[in-house]
Amino acid sequence: MAVDPISPGPDDAPGPRDTDTPPAPLPEAARRALRDHGVDAPRLRRVLAALSTGHPCGPDDLVRATGVARTLVVSLLRTLVEAGEAVPESDGVRVRPTHPAHYAGAAGDTLADPVAHLLPRHGRAAAEIARAVAEGPASDPDLDHVTATAETALRRALFLTTRFDLDDRTVLCVGDHDLTSVALALTRPRARVLVVDIDERVLAHIDAVSDRLGLAVRTHHADLRLGLPPALRGAADVVFTDPPYTPDGVELFVRRGLEGMADPRRGRVLVAYGVSETTPRLAAATQARLLRSDLVMEAMWPDFNRYEGAESIGAASDLYVLRPLSRTLPPAGEGPARVYSQGVNAKEAKGALDEERARAVVARVAEETGARPVPVGAWPSSVPPASGRVRLSTWMETAVPLSGPPVVDLTGGWDRIAARAALACPDGTGYLLVPSAAACVRDERGQTGLRALVEPRFRVRFLRGFGAPDLTAIRLTPAPEPTDPVDRLLAHVQEHAHGTLTSVLRAGTIRVAREREEPINKRTARHAVTAAPEWVSGHTLLDLPGHRFAELRSVAERVWAAAAKE
Repeated sequence: MAVDPISPGPDDAPGPRDTDTPPAPLPEAARRALRDHGVDAPRLRRVLAALSTGHPCGPDDLVRATGVARTLVVSLLRTLVEAGEAVPESDGVRVRPTHPAHYAGAAGDTLADPVAHLLPRHGRAAAEIARAVAEGPASDPDLDHVTATAETALRRALFLTTRFDLDDRTVLCVGDHDLTSVALALTRPRARVLVVDIDERVLAHIDAVSDRLGLAVRTHHADLRLGLPPALRGAADVVFTDPPYTPDGVELFVRRGLEGMADPRRGRVLVAYGVSETTPRLAAATQARLLRSDLVMEAMWPDFNRYEGAESIGAASDLYVLRPLSRTLPPAGEGPARVYSQGVNAKEAKGALDEERARAVVARVAEETGARPVPVGAWPSSVPPASGRVRLSTWMETAVPLSGPPVVDLTGGWDRIAARAALACPDGTGYLLVPSAAACVRDERGQTGLRALVEPRFRVRFLRGFGAPDLTAIRLTPAPEPTDPVDRLLAHVQEHAHGTLTSVLRAGTIRVAREREEPINKRTARHAVTAAPEWVSGHTLLDLPGHRFAELRSVAERVWAAAAKE
């Protein structure tokens, strides 16, 4: 068979390398490491290429630059040092290559980035996102936070707005410490962007940035283990989430995203998820759960997301595009309590009440109230009988009729929702049980903050050593009925925490006017409620971001003043 004389042979380099000076050969130690790594050697080539600058580099520097897991980077550096191809620096962390020029061509060709060509068009957005990320709240280890780079937030937004038609569509961000919502609103102003998160700092920051830039982003508070806020169910066309990187965490956040979709079969769920190259079974377990949820993996871009941290997984994660195959899914219900990889909600963390402590708590409540308490939450099955139990998700979802004083167990990592669990109480005395180290009870600042959220409806006492030395009970008792009409309207809102704020404000205005013998009709009340700020719409008190609570009195003042003018 004749060979075309101008066609490259098997050993010829393609393209411009035909005329370029060939790169220096890699040292033998580096070549051996690449051979030992098998077909995935191009990942290690990135690390070698990063050494070509000749500057001292530590493992974490190289991880962030390349997206390669830290264990592999450390192993490669050790091989080079042992072979004399790199020299440790005096700090004992960084190394300096002895012949950096040998690594200049190590990376070879790379695959095209799906959005890199779009980045130069969005300089203003990039600058605003960088500022927002820099000014944002610190990561919370208890929530598995690792901050994505500002460029990653922009890349996510560009991928979403290029791959999908988002004009007049709704995107739901299930958790958003990385400010993907802000990037989306900046790059596609005609998209509607919703955020749900448990971190009050994140919600306050997103609202502050959105107000400053005039962005259409709406935030909601929720502990996703208990459910999605009613206003978000069936609201979205596309979902984005960067969940806790545990199988339980990924499954829960994706399920909540599916609950938020208007028509799952016509939408997509995008998930940022990563594991170390050395733990593929963890990825397999997570992917199996996604498949069992009737989701097909339509696409996956490796190392799409980069982080300031998470070196154990290469400071990077993949981007999954999931397509639901079913229009409806079975109700997700209350999710597992332990969905995070570290902190108070990790699988290894100490559990909730044991039987001995639970009995001591029940006995003390019965002694104080003279009634048999109703347990709310994850109490031991034998204390008290199961017939009187209330699930925590049910408690937060709807007003529950009770046969005795409720005792809400928030000791198993639920204390972040203490104020909202208090507002969910029906009339009468109630108890919230939290660890004494919880932020809402451990010092005067936390106690003052909790009181501010539940007044004027309740009076609060903090009872330390309640059933055990390390437990504190928050005792709620009804406060005297206010005489001021604005305070009375605000108390009405707190008494109906499960209802939508607009309807509760409307009914409360009619009620307070009637009590003052100055009755108004429904039309007047509806008109008065239009004086409330736009963010009131679509919320219940229980999913309202915490920083908005301080504004509720001024909302009540505006509504009451508008009603009085009629």
